[in-house]
Amino acid sequence: MPAPHKYSSDVRERTVRMVNEKLNENPGMTTATACRPISEHVGINKNTIRNWVKQNHVDTGKTPGVTTEEKQRVLELEKENRELRRANEILRKASAYFAQAELDRR
Repeated sequence: MPAPHKYSSDVRERTVRMVNEKLNENPGMTTATACRPISEHVGINKNTIRNWVKQNHVDTGKTPGVTTEEKQRVLELEKENRELRRANEILRKASAYFAQAELDRR
């Protein structure tokens, strides 16, 4: 089970919006530079904000990468895969057990 988020989605969205506005006002500014004053203002680590902005840019198609939706889908498929492997192992062991019991009965 993933860890709970420390910050609400509203705080994230508002902070990312503030950084994007700062980037739009100053086109030559880097994301890290834009995050610094905002991080001091809202009291959140600048690297955390930079990661949020980076993921937002991927999610909105501004930069290439794996979107949040795709990451979630992969995690769900991996979980399902683990469960199916576990179920197959249980069925394999049960099959071997009953086959052995059938041989012992004869």
